[in-house]
Amino acid sequence: MTEKLFTPIAVGDLTLKNRVVMAPLTRNRAEPEGDLPTDLTVEYYRQRAGAGLIVTEGSQISPEGKGYAWTPGIHSEAQVAGWRKVTDAVHARGGHIAIQLWHVGRISHTSLLDGQKPVAPSALAAASRTFDGTGFVATSEPRALETDEIARVVEDYRKAARNAKAAGFDAVEIHAANGYLIDQFLRDTSNKRTDAYGGSQENRVRFLEEVVGAVVAEMGPGRTGIRFSPFSNANDVGIDSDTVGLFSRAIDVLNRHGIAFLHMVEGQTGGAREWPEGALETLRERFGGTYVANNGYDREMAVAAVESGKADMVAFGKLYISNPDLAERLAARAPLAPLPTEGLYGGGAEGYTDYPTLTPAA
Repeated sequence: MTEKLFTPIAVGDLTLKNRVVMAPLTRNRAEPEGDLPTDLTVEYYRQRAGAGLIVTEGSQISPEGKGYAWTPGIHSEAQVAGWRKVTDAVHARGGHIAIQLWHVGRISHTSLLDGQKPVAPSALAAASRTFDGTGFVATSEPRALETDEIARVVEDYRKAARNAKAAGFDAVEIHAANGYLIDQFLRDTSNKRTDAYGGSQENRVRFLEEVVGAVVAEMGPGRTGIRFSPFSNANDVGIDSDTVGLFSRAIDVLNRHGIAFLHMVEGQTGGAREWPEGALETLRERFGGTYVANNGYDREMAVAAVESGKADMVAFGKLYISNPDLAERLAARAPLAPLPTEGLYGGGAEGYTDYPTLTPAA
């Protein structure tokens, strides 16, 4: 009998062949001139088309949204054309692929922004680091977005979603996790605004609501997902004073718009699976769409989560780096290749597209 993790599932407008998700993984291999996907990008995602759904690496919605060297964008015609080659390759192998829409907010450096300060809800620097192309450097102090600028940023999300559609993506995932711009607006630790976008929880979810509305208007709710990390202090974003209350309100936004899936980082991003007793469960039960669980899952955990109904799908990140046919290996109970220690960020094919599959057919 096939375990439920490896059976098809309807997610919004999509019917996916299994419940294994490839999580977004920043690999810093875009063409520096123009932040473009390359032929290597095409091969990398083509190899991983056995996943029920691929979510691409975070892709900036505008030049202002860039936070790391050599990351791809989805705001220019050339980027759309580059991503179209990726989606065509994944579709040719029977896969489905979503692009993660990314604005880093304050997690950037002036050298990546033509000397301009990063933007954020408030002019508070993060005790975090970013990659500038030569090494890891402290993030720059941001400036607070003016109230009348926020509509422009929302429009950048709208245009990015429109571009994603033109590039042939099956769906988009709005990146609202890990201390990036939307997460910065949500939390009272990073949002000290006194206008309509700060103060109360109702005000702090306003930017999220506007972004979700804009993206859904372009992609449709059945092709829109989002990523949250309520219990994570990634990028020094801080833990909100009322995490369950805040993210319950945020999930109500998702439900109002009827979006297809919620991709949840359970606990600390890439770290401990810890949260206040019952808190994650409360949020999971509140969401009306497909729940995608993420963070530290192995085969046994993933199978159990889906069988029990605690998750509809499970996302794997690091395991997909060295196991391009991860979904197939998990289904076959096959051994997994270990995560490499080099070649994770930047470079060429080595450590990127040179991992063997179990069989040539895969």
